[in-house]
Amino acid sequence: MKAEKINLSEKFEYVTDYWSPKIIEQMNDYHFKLAKFKGEFTWHDHKETDEVFFVVEGEMKIEFHDRTVTLKAGELFVVPKGVEHRPVSEDECKVMLIEPAGTVNTGEVENDQTVAEIDWI
Repeated sequence: MKAEKINLSEKFEYVTDYWSPKIIEQMNDYHFKLAKFKGEFTWHDHKETDEVFFVVEGEMKIEFHDRTVTLKAGELFVVPKGVEHRPVSEDECKVMLIEPAGTVNTGEVENDQTVAEIDWI
């Protein structure tokens, strides 16, 4: 397989719906996903894995039951496995997520924000 460079700005053009991540690359058993956030996501956790949020453009918050972490462009945060959290963004925020392949965006919660089949772009 021939490795190709990835332009995040170009890939974000294919992300049209908020809270609907798209896979852009795989490294070993991990997926690199792009997503656009706006509004509030559902409270959830990932019992078996940490979750990486890297803000490419904009600003977002990750709410926990005891605190809130604000992330701006160029900042990264790792949510530890099993910790319930809720991503929130007042305005559009472009985010890269790094997590094991097969990780469901809402953890074990199933609702209208759950994306069971994540597309590659």
